[in-house]
Amino acid sequence: MTAPHTPPEAPSLLQRWLPHPLLTVTLTVIWLLLANRFSVGGLLVGLLLGLSIPHLTARFWPDRPHIRNYGKALAYVLLVIYDIIIANLQVAWIILFRQPNSLDTCWLCVPLDLSNPEAITVFAGTITMTPGTVSCDLSADGRALLVHCLDAPDRAAAVRDIKARYESRLKEIFP
Repeated sequence: MTAPHTPPEAPSLLQRWLPHPLLTVTLTVIWLLLANRFSVGGLLVGLLLGLSIPHLTARFWPDRPHIRNYGKALAYVLLVIYDIIIANLQVAWIILFRQPNSLDTCWLCVPLDLSNPEAITVFAGTITMTPGTVSCDLSADGRALLVHCLDAPDRAAAVRDIKARYESRLKEIFP
């Protein structure tokens, strides 16, 4: 016996005007940063873009990504920014002071515990944004990520570090 079909709820007025509020805020802030100076006109253009782009693209977003804990998401963003700064310094040191033949470049297969597509995308993007690593491919079944490392003498430790530093936190953020 199947459950009776319940029609989806109609979106509220706020959801119709702001289908993705976080995207609206993000686009507005990015516009202001690109303008490189604050003005009322720049703010109005940023708000216009921040309101219109999510509204025009809402039909391409069948479901909103669900985030369990926005505090942990913010902490994750700050961690990634910190890691990008540190990795930039490490890569600069490698370029300036190490011989190319002393590097232990390698390909890693990182098994995924994540199943949420948005979480996997954030995970792959985080790896790519961090200098010295690039996520290159997702397996056909979505259970492993191929990552290239500039210098990873201990491959197993590199996989453990990536999973512990990023994937474990993403499992707390995304359902």
